[in-house]
Parts: sequence; structure tokens; C-alpha cells
Amino acid sequence: MKSFSSLFYFLLPGISFLAALVAPRQSAECVAVTNGGPLQVKADCIDPLYASAVIESETDQTSPSAHRLVSGYFNGTGLTFNIYLPPKKQFGNRFFQWVYLLQSDDTNSVVPETVAFCFNSKAYVVQVTGTTSGYRADAAGAKLSRTIAAKYYNLPSTRHIYGYVYGGSGGSLVTVGAVENTKGVWEGAVPIVQAVPISIPNNNAARALAALALRNQSASIEDALLPGGSGDPYSRLNRVQRAALLEATKFGIALQAWQDFRPLETGTLAALTGVVKGIDPTYQTDFWTKQGYLGTEVSELGDIIRAAKFEYSAIIQKVVRDPQNNPLSLTLEAVPANLPTAGLDYNLYSSDDHLIGSLRGALDSSSRIFTLAAGNSNATLSAIANGLKLRIDNRWFIAVHAYYRYQVPSRAGFDQFRNSNGQPIYPQRPIEVGPIVASGSSGGGTNTGTINTKVIQVDNLFDVDAYPWHADWYKSQVQASLGSRFNDNHRIWYNDHSNHFFEQLPKEQTNCLVQYTGVYHQALRDLVDWVENGKAPPPSTRYTIGWGVQPVAQLRVGGKDRVTVRAGKTVMFEAKIEVPPGAGKIVKVEWDFNGTGDFVDAGFGSPRDKASITGKFSYQKPGTYFAGLRVTSKRDPKLAFADIMNMDRVRIVVM
Repeated sequence: MKSFSSLFYFLLPGISFLAALVAPRQSAECVAVTNGGPLQVKADCIDPLYASAVIESETDQTSPSAHRLVSGYFNGTGLTFNIYLPPKKQFGNRFFQWVYLLQSDDTNSVVPETVAFCFNSKAYVVQVTGTTSGYRADAAGAKLSRTIAAKYYNLPSTRHIYGYVYGGSGGSLVTVGAVENTKGVWEGAVPIVQAVPISIPNNNAARALAALALRNQSASIEDALLPGGSGDPYSRLNRVQRAALLEATKFGIALQAWQDFRPLETGTLAALTGVVKGIDPTYQTDFWTKQGYLGTEVSELGDIIRAAKFEYSAIIQKVVRDPQNNPLSLTLEAVPANLPTAGLDYNLYSSDDHLIGSLRGALDSSSRIFTLAAGNSNATLSAIANGLKLRIDNRWFIAVHAYYRYQVPSRAGFDQFRNSNGQPIYPQRPIEVGPIVASGSSGGGTNTGTINTKVIQVDNLFDVDAYPWHADWYKSQVQASLGSRFNDNHRIWYNDHSNHFFEQLPKEQTNCLVQYTGVYHQALRDLVDWVENGKAPPPSTRYTIGWGVQPVAQLRVGGKDRVTVRAGKTVMFEAKIEVPPGAGKIVKVEWDFNGTGDFVDAGFGSPRDKASITGKFSYQKPGTYFAGLRVTSKRDPKLAFADIMNMDRVRIVVM
């Protein structure tokens, strides 16, 4: 690594050296289109929050390949930027920019694979790091990068550099905020596993409440939905359980996602409970005391929710302190064996049960030691003493399980929570938390559908965090906004057998799910062709004739998805594979006969768009096996990256 420059000092008041170079072209301050609305950032206006950029270093790097890394910060914001510039021969006059809410300020947080993909696509990389306030910081980074790149590559002033923004989950909120509230900053966008204004915390709450009601039936639900199952998860459920599963399904949880019950339980709801506390502080009390809420409802589901509530008061037996007499940990007289593992709150009470204050920390039930965390108030810490009580409860956490029922959006839809007159059947909270979180995360974006770039949405049918139909809802917003221009500016691709993870899949899920990184890689490359060359990408996913860009695989044993055989007998597998028209060719086929996620290359021949293949395997031990076939296609088999996967499975019962 070789360093080429140190800090650029300010030459003009409030403007860095680099910003001074572009100041003549950026004279107007960015303004909102509507009073109180989000700021409209254009290519030729200045966002006052990010008017001053400082370059700290320029270094030549060698990994994953040779490039110039330019790093710096936006003065007074706490946000940094990193710009990865490949050699000029690898520069195709464009950049790719991954956006997210909480990117690390470590330059290594842009993983080598991302940099390598962008360079292979002839794009440089833009990254704004820190806790961003949404699209505005990323827009400032994009505009700044053009000036830096133009200088580095010695481009004429008339040369326009194309920009493409993409982000997943919370980053999809930033991406949508970017394309709706900027002009001339980016030309294309890929929102991935898309969140919408009702997503947080409602998606997590809906699945957690259903999982609570269905927990005793998890095995039967999974068995019905797994390959070779009955396909009817309702058949063994009682009335309350059927209603719970139907409510969750109508809310947006794809039925096939219940094949793996574990991720559908508490998930991140415990962390999101704090968000609800801060915005709607009286909700928990209302939930457990007022009529109309599930906490007071006289019903079987009400009984289930009350049974999940945990409350316990433990007497403080010992306080461990540091040399400055600050408390570090508390030893409790007793801790119950049935202590919940998620969603606990801790409050300090006097011996006569008067609240002193809340405490943050972690409780080890085996040692009975409560270790204090950072962020506790000094007043509460100073009151800690032997003989006081630590009250442990999950009242807030359990109450939030049903929060979505009391957050019915004012917009159309969600009819299961409305009566025949269109009015909500449950009491409604005075404020909708979801839109506040979405707006804050995106920087003020409102999901109007008024996009100013071309967009390809990438979403997954097994996603229980960002529901598939929510992406379809946003598509309808875009369609209503663009009218006749819709097909010229928008696509939506759904992926089968993929969930929310846009990072590497956990090993325990590789037997039933596929990584979809290649899909959004291909989406970015298709945007480049669409924007720069006028070549339209493959059509949106249509449920009756195809799957967007994903290959389709059908695996069978004797024409069935389930077979029973004796141990030692050879099982013959047959599969049909096809790639949608214009979406590429099959380049790889893999077998996982034992269903462990350990795939073995089947030795597929030359690339082609259709194939019928066979395989055989002998099972020596009795048991149930979910044998899998994984297929990979590529638009151009000669290019690196953009591997698009799908899979299918069958059930083998060995006697």
C-alpha cells in the first residue's frame, strides 16, 4: 500500500479544496419540493449538511486487485467516505454504490468480493459510512465521487459518469428515498428484499404472534410444507391455530416460509421493542389493561399471550463495585428456571416496591449474576444497594407481538382488520410507528412511487422479514405514478428458494435455500445496458409463465416428489431445468442426496438453456432425507460474477 497524499486543508470558509473545484457549478442550495417534505437533491445543487468534504488520504491498494482508494469525511457530520477507483483501462464510465443505514467506517466493510464485482463490471465503488440520515449523505458521496473520478481519470468536463445505487433490507428504504428524492445523481437503482412504510415493527410482530400460537404444531406444519408433504399445514391445527396461521398469511408471510419454523419466531422483535417504547410509551400499559386489546381479550389466543408473560422480582444479595465505587454487577438471591431468553426488561425497585429506575444489562441465570451494561442513568446506579429488588419482566416484548393489529394503515388494504364499514376492528394507536421508522431511515422518503431513475426490484419468496407482497405493493405505487412510462422504467424479479440474507447463507440453510447475490449483480449489469445502451432487461416475474431471471428446476423420483424405499436400494432421480428466455444459460448442476447442504458437482456439460439430467444414489441407513438439486445459470458464461441459482428437493423415506 502506497500513500499519495495527506489531508487536504480548507481553502475557503466551509468548503474543502475538492469542493472548491466544483463550487462554480453548484451555486443553489437544495430545497424540498413540498413544504415540510424531503429535500430534493439535484446534480447541480448543494445540500447544506454535506457542503464541506475533506480528503484525508489517497492510497494505492493491491487487494482484491490494483486500485486507488480515496478516503475522507464530510465535515461536522461524523460520516466518512471511501471511493475505490480501478485502473483507467477497467473504468467503464460508471460507479456502483451500496447503501445501508449503519455501514462500518472501516474501509474493509466493503468486502473484497463487492469491489471485485464492481471492477469486473467496469465500475468504481462509492461507500458512505457511519450512521447515515438516509439518501442525502449517499447523494453527497455520489456527487463528490464524480469530481474525484473525473480528476483521477483526467476526464473532459463534458463527460458524464453514470451512477447506480443499490441496497437491501433497511438499505432498500435508503435506495427508494434516493430514487424518489434526487435527480441527476443516479441513473439506476436496485432495491433488494424491500422494506415499506409498514414493515417495522409489524412484520416481525406478526410472525412472532403466529409462532407463539403455533409453537406446539411446528413439526406438523413443517412436515406438511416440506417436499413430499401434504401441502395443507392447516389439517392438524385447532380453530385458534388455524386462525393464527391464516392471519399471518393474509398479513404477508409466505406460507412456504413455514417449512423452517425457527426464523419465524422472535427474530429481531426484541430489539425493535425499544423503538415502540420510544415512540408509543403508553402502549404496553394499554395492552394489558384496556378492553379491545389482546392482553385483556377473553379468548384462547388471549390466554396464550397472557401465559407467555413473565414477571419476577429478585432480591439483590450482593453488589460488586469497581475501585471508584461504581456498581459492576448484582448477585441475586434466586432466579427462576423458566427465565425467557429474549425480550427481558430490568427495573430497580425499593424494598417496598417503589420504582427507582430501569437498568440495562445481562442476566446469567446459572450464576444469578446481573452484569450492568453501559448507558444506565447515574441516579439509578447510585441507588443500587443490597436488599433492593430487581424486577424482571417481558411485558413490553409480549405486548409488541400484537402491535400490528393496532397499526392498521389509513391507506386501502388490510381488510382482515376492518369491519364491513371499512373501520378497524381493534383499537388504533394514535401514531403509526412504521412510517416514522421508514421515513427516518430513508432520510424522509415517502414511498410515493415517483421514481426518477430506472429500477429493478429484487425480492424473495421465502423472505419472512421483507414480505414478497410488500414489494408488489411498491410496484403498484410506481405503476400508478409513471402510468404509460412504467414498463420503460421498472422491473421486479422474485427469487424462489431465497430468504432475507443478502450476505452469505448460514450453513444450516444451504440445504433448502440458495444465495441470490448473483441476481442483484445481474440486475445492476442489466441496468447498465438499459440506461447506457437502451437494451431492456428481461421482463418482471410472472407467476404463470416464468420466474424473472432465475432458472427453474423440477426434481422428481419416479415422477413424484416423495418416495419410500428400502435401505440399500438405488434411487433414480430425474430433473428438468430451464432458463427463462433471454436470461442466460445453465452452467452448473449440483446434487445433495443426503440433504445436508453439501452439494457435489454433477459434471454438467456445455452451457445451454434447457436440460434433462438424471442421477442415482443408494441410502444405507433408514431415515428421512430431503435430496436436493441446485442449478446455476449465467447471462454470459464467460464473465465472472452474476451466478443465478435455484433449487428443488424431494423427500426420500428409507425403511
